[in-house]
Amino acid sequence: MKKHLIVGFTVLLSACAVGPDYKRPAIETPAQFKENRGWVQTGPVAVQGAWWTVFNDATLNTLEPRVASANQSLRASYYTYQQALALTDAARAAEFPTVGATVASSRTSSGTGNNIVGTGANTTVSGKTASFTASWVPDLWGKVRRQVEADTASSEASLGTLRAAQLSLQGTLAQDYFQIRQLDSQTQLALDTVAADEKFLTITQNRYAAGVATRADVALAEGQLASARVQRVTFGVQRAQLEHAIAVLIGEAPSDFSLPAMPGMPEPHAIPAGLPSQLLLRRPDLQAAERQVAAANAQIGVAKSAYFPALTLSGQRGWRSSTFTNLVSAPNLFWSMGPSVAETLFDGGARSAQVAQSRAGYQIAVAQYRQLGLQALQQVEDQLVASTVLAEEDNLQRQAVTAAERSLRLATDQYKAGTVSYLNVVTAQTSAYTSRNAALLISGQRFTASVALIQALGGGWGDEIQPLLGADVQPEHTD
Repeated sequence: MKKHLIVGFTVLLSACAVGPDYKRPAIETPAQFKENRGWVQTGPVAVQGAWWTVFNDATLNTLEPRVASANQSLRASYYTYQQALALTDAARAAEFPTVGATVASSRTSSGTGNNIVGTGANTTVSGKTASFTASWVPDLWGKVRRQVEADTASSEASLGTLRAAQLSLQGTLAQDYFQIRQLDSQTQLALDTVAADEKFLTITQNRYAAGVATRADVALAEGQLASARVQRVTFGVQRAQLEHAIAVLIGEAPSDFSLPAMPGMPEPHAIPAGLPSQLLLRRPDLQAAERQVAAANAQIGVAKSAYFPALTLSGQRGWRSSTFTNLVSAPNLFWSMGPSVAETLFDGGARSAQVAQSRAGYQIAVAQYRQLGLQALQQVEDQLVASTVLAEEDNLQRQAVTAAERSLRLATDQYKAGTVSYLNVVTAQTSAYTSRNAALLISGQRFTASVALIQALGGGWGDEIQPLLGADVQPEHTD
């Protein structure tokens, strides 16, 4: 009866867990984004995890999944997450008893008298032991459960960090890719300009030979052509460096990777921003920060449990004899079983300091979570206004390109008719090139802003999470 009462009392106590139960800290979010006004929202876009498919670019769709399967920085983050899962399993193991087995052989010498001077006698005793031991520390005050709770939250935070790293790397690849497309378009513009300047040089040389143009016109045409050729070469270095960066992102050596020239910029798509409150569910870095708050809250309970006594239940059963012969027999049997209670009576305030430290750690985590939430809202607002302004700027720049091309045609016709000097043509050529190049730069900036907006929104706007690195990871052999 007494045994059942002890067990029942232990089970009842083990249902307790000291420390505060976790409640998600509130983050105030506005009803809508300030800079989302005036946007023409598209219909539902079937883009959840693979957010890059919204750009409808086959090459980008091929490159992006390789980040998750081959990027080495992401692989390291993945195994950091695996470590966190293992730490949770280790903490959970403390909920169960520990069972062991021992087989030992010993020889013990004991003596009486003064052996140094040759008197007295020595006795040598041989001992053989085989035993099983078991011990269990019941989680009376919830220390183990709070530690498991903390480690589980930490592993979930590690998962959020992994997803955030994956999103960052995929966003970097998309931005590098669109920069390459911008550079290819600028290179093509430079090639077209070189071809046009070569034709103008021929025309000017023929006019000079006919006596209707001056030597200064020829020199000006030669200088214009030389400048155009220099401009064509300028984009090569930056393109090569971006190509190398993409190779590293997808886990390849730069010497083994290349992208063909891809002149021409596609039209950017409108990105539906959704509601500010959805950021808390979508952004992996916010999810990670919130889980860190939960872990810090659980650590308060771990610290508080040190105020209470620790109960240990242990037992041993085995056989002891002077020889291994007939060791396992009834006359050699021994056993022991009993509880022990340990409590710290005075520690100079160490436990109070640990609890205070844990409470402060919780407040730090809450403040960091809320600050990150504000920064997330800022990033979305920044990219929304950037996308809006760049779209307007792109429209105006297209008008400027049309006007500059019309001016170039008029100047060319007038020069051929002999009514203006070649300087008018050069001025119109420069204006047309500058306008076209500016249009390409704005187009590239629009894609950069679109990718940054998707990153700020958490990588998607559906209910599905991003496809995660894991299935394709093959661990290195450690045997």
